[in-house]
Amino acid sequence: MEVDIDTKEILRLLPGLLGGIAIFLYGMNMLGEGLQKVAGERLRHIVGLLTTNPLIGILVGIVVTALIQSSSATTVMVVGFVSAGLMTLRQAMGVIMGANIGTTVTAWLVTIDIGDYALPIIALGFILFFFIKPKKIKYIGQIIFSFGLLFFGLNIMGDIMAPLSKSREIENIMLQVGGNKWLGMLIGTVVTAVIQSSSATIAVLQKLASQTTASGEALISLDAAIPIMFGCNIGTTITALLASIGASVNAKRAAITHTFIKVLGTSIFIWLIIPLKQLVNLIMGNLSSPAGMDTAIAISHTIFNVSTTVLFIPFIPFLAKLITSLYKGKGELTDKTLIYIGDKISSPTVAMDLAKNEMLRMAKITQKMVSYTKEVILDQKASLIPEVEKMEDTVDMLQHEILNYLSKILSQSALTERQSVRLTGYMRMIHDIERIGDHCDSSTMLGASNIENKLQYSENALLELKEVFEKIEYVIQKTIEAFENSDEEQARNVLSEENKMDNIEKTLRDKHLERLNKGECNPNTAITYVELIHTLERMTDNCKNIAESVIDDIYHKLTGHYNGRENVYI
Repeated sequence: MEVDIDTKEILRLLPGLLGGIAIFLYGMNMLGEGLQKVAGERLRHIVGLLTTNPLIGILVGIVVTALIQSSSATTVMVVGFVSAGLMTLRQAMGVIMGANIGTTVTAWLVTIDIGDYALPIIALGFILFFFIKPKKIKYIGQIIFSFGLLFFGLNIMGDIMAPLSKSREIENIMLQVGGNKWLGMLIGTVVTAVIQSSSATIAVLQKLASQTTASGEALISLDAAIPIMFGCNIGTTITALLASIGASVNAKRAAITHTFIKVLGTSIFIWLIIPLKQLVNLIMGNLSSPAGMDTAIAISHTIFNVSTTVLFIPFIPFLAKLITSLYKGKGELTDKTLIYIGDKISSPTVAMDLAKNEMLRMAKITQKMVSYTKEVILDQKASLIPEVEKMEDTVDMLQHEILNYLSKILSQSALTERQSVRLTGYMRMIHDIERIGDHCDSSTMLGASNIENKLQYSENALLELKEVFEKIEYVIQKTIEAFENSDEEQARNVLSEENKMDNIEKTLRDKHLERLNKGECNPNTAITYVELIHTLERMTDNCKNIAESVIDDIYHKLTGHYNGRENVYI
């Protein structure tokens, strides 16, 4: 019996459909988060290190995306790596192509009929996730729990859509979409761009296509579903484009490459809908059954992405040159521009790597400030004083922005214990790096005062200051190396040098007082000399704090727990 559903009834069912989509998306995000926690730091190394050639990059993209259930997340991760200089544009292209294949796994999951077991799976995962203390089991529980939520969301979507399939109004709309491939592609693009998940849009499409009309036909034919699926593949690129805002020029090129490949691939396949349908029909044998439409869409999705990847593999070098020539960027970034971090947070591990690169840049600016301060003090180069002030402003800006970024990681992501230790250490380090900049600024002001008053330290005092500055430059260099390479040997070297600096400060202060008593130096420089020596010594205190944070991180990585510094620095 034919039942018609009016527009009001359709609107009444819409919140339930949106609720099903929300549960599906939440389950998919939790699933990716749980898998990333289980993979831990290894996930970053898989993507960052195993991309020496495009074929390996494609394989990495497939595996990582199949695990975290989101090509958008993988692509955003890749954009982050390119922004941080950990991956070239060519390497990124391979991973992005692989991610396009990996995302088809979700469409195949939709075809699995385990809806009746969704609630028991949720119950099991809930018990493991919320009541078990060991972290590894807890993360596995999160994976099981989110896997159940994913299928529960699909169940809700299927139940809500069942009445819609009997509506003549919906059937007429689907007929119009089926008769206009460009309209179908536009719908897929817009909907996916709004919810930022092609997997979710294609899952809705699969569930809708599996419904039976009053005449017994599939609500959405394969002719209509394929253009919508093409549009979904274009719409998903919006996430990477948004993630590239504020990133480096090469990161923007990686995001543009993702869009370019999808648009070009769709532009080719939009004219091959009939051959694609025939190939799917050949594989399945029978497309007339609505029950098989979800599988038909999954096959179409896989063929499209695999074929597009195979088609573009030989042209990766050419595409890299083309995108580079098409997008020149807006020129070189200034010192006061954030290079590595932006507004978007991908995975916590990648986000903290980007923050680390920005912190290293901040540390190297302070390193240059020390060098300029030395020239102001020893050689009285007044022209460098404004440069130190500019760099101090940049360091203050970077401190503020990096701390905000780390706070976002903390608020937006569920961190593992290891990630929490790293993030806490980074927050301490940022403060110490900024304090070194402050010490340079105050030391430069002492030098400026001497220049203005036409004063200079005695020859012996200048020789002592030269040795102190060289010592500090050495300590800062070793501090940066320890942080950049997680080098415990260099970190302990910094601790040793800092202890020596305490004794050097006392010795130099005594020598200066002795010279002052003998009348060998100008009394007007006495106070500034003692203050300067103390300020320089405080720089090594800050380096010591950074080195201690590096050792904390190494210690936690090796032991799996944090014991506190009294047990570490022996």
